[in-house]
Amino acid sequence: MHAPLSRALREELKKRNAQLRKGDTVKVVRGDHAGTEGAVEDVDIKRCTIKVAGVSNYRADGTEVPRTIHPSNVVIVKLELEDAEREKIFERRSE
Repeated sequence: MHAPLSRALREELKKRNAQLRKGDTVKVVRGDHAGTEGAVEDVDIKRCTIKVAGVSNYRADGTEVPRTIHPSNVVIVKLELEDAEREKIFERRSE
């Protein structure tokens, strides 16, 4: 699952979008939680959704439930580059 990159990352990496991974920092740009920024907690490939820290709903009994978001409704603000293979992908693309 891919999501668009922020303008700053676009200029830096010479790429328009990137594959989402757990740990990437994203900003929600559409929906009820627009403007909320948080780390990706979970990527659900089967349902094509992600869960972002700080984006949740509340049940009638008051318990907090993480809300799923479609990747097209977020912008990647910061990439998690601890994986050497992922870093190589971006280096190869920016050359």
